[in-house]
Amino acid sequence: MRTWFLSLGRETQILLSLGIILVCGFLATRITKKLRLPNVSGYIVAGILIGPGVLGLIPASLVEQMDFVSDIALAFIAFGVGRFFQKETLAQTGLSVVLITVLEALAAGCAVFAAMYWGFHLDGELSLLLGAIATATAPASTVMTIHQYRAKGEFVNTLLQVVALDDVVCLLVFSIVAAGVNGRDTGSFSWKGMLLPILYNLVFLAAGGLFGLGLSRVLTPSRSRDNRLILTTALLLALSGLCTIFDVSPLLSCMVFGAVYINRTQDKKLFRQVDKFTPPIMLLFFVVSGMSLDVKLLAGFGLVGIGYFLVRIAGKYLGAWLGCALTHREEKIRTYLGAALVPQAGVAIGLAYLSQRILPERIGSLLMSIILASSVLYELIGPACAKFALFRSGAIPPEKKEKEKNTSSKKKEKAGTFSQASSSKGQKTIPGTRRTTDETMDMAYGADAGADDPFAGVHLQSAQR
Repeated sequence: MRTWFLSLGRETQILLSLGIILVCGFLATRITKKLRLPNVSGYIVAGILIGPGVLGLIPASLVEQMDFVSDIALAFIAFGVGRFFQKETLAQTGLSVVLITVLEALAAGCAVFAAMYWGFHLDGELSLLLGAIATATAPASTVMTIHQYRAKGEFVNTLLQVVALDDVVCLLVFSIVAAGVNGRDTGSFSWKGMLLPILYNLVFLAAGGLFGLGLSRVLTPSRSRDNRLILTTALLLALSGLCTIFDVSPLLSCMVFGAVYINRTQDKKLFRQVDKFTPPIMLLFFVVSGMSLDVKLLAGFGLVGIGYFLVRIAGKYLGAWLGCALTHREEKIRTYLGAALVPQAGVAIGLAYLSQRILPERIGSLLMSIILASSVLYELIGPACAKFALFRSGAIPPEKKEKEKNTSSKKKEKAGTFSQASSSKGQKTIPGTRRTTDETMDMAYGADAGADDPFAGVHLQSAQR
């Protein structure tokens, strides 16, 4: 079977691989739905099974060429997170979110360093780097879980702001530690090695702001829905591509892109439209992430990887609890925010790859092995922890109430639609009041309903009946 697959043309291999990935990801969610697990967990398990390490349905050579999928997915994810940085929200939270982020990030970093250095007796430089990477939290699986269960409220707003700012803290800590490790190894400290990554990120933060400003000017009310999506996607891909030239993660710049746009326009319809466009991209991203994981690494570095996994979770939880207590957050946020910060794998793997390029080989290779071993656990358990935190905090309503609510809302929608259709019969159309196609589509997608829900939107099928 594998020989036959490899004998096919390159284009055929790519097309068949994409089809296999999408089908297997979908089938995996049928199982996770029965187990009441997030879809992300199903995607990752499907990727591990069909990847080169287990069944080998997708050749390793193709998996290596799918790195661009992660950049595209992260660009869309970060753009969506940007909507939670509205001026009104930031005015309410003030510096409290910053304090929570700093405490939970540094608590995790210090805990991992202490455990690796004194507990597992690893090299001091390697322990510092693992501590620096431990400060980060990956937003991808968290955002997907929020999206799937339509979680909302103060807990979700706080969580997404903390997750976004986490990357800023991680960038600063990692740049300083990496420069120090390089300086000790070469005998000379390099300010360039420490400041250059920070400078690149600052430049692309400004670029993200300019892209957001430009999009707010280009997307005039006369633009059709299709063209709005085309222009948004084009700018996101362009910004993500520019970031990859300088080995900069598109997370921060695309987040600023979304934040500037929402503050300039208050246009939530565009974000809902993007949310409806991205599910296949997110499926590809998480399945490819699963295919890239090597379960066999758990055998070689399993003990250290498990230690890193557990200690980081403990540090994140204690730091988040302390930050919420100092800022007088309500008990549910204080109790469950740390559990929602468990996912990490994507950001950690990216920093580990960067370490291989900029650090001595003896450190970079060992760091990559430990991070990849722990990533197997993070990818499998992280989404479930995020769902648990969202559910227990009240951000996700109980399933029975949610089903009843959905059933009731569908009945009301159907009744309201038939009522409108009946009342409109016999009425004359007043010249100049006819709705445009875009306005009708906006109503169908719920432009006014559910404004407080970040992923709200009425299904088009119900509105068109």
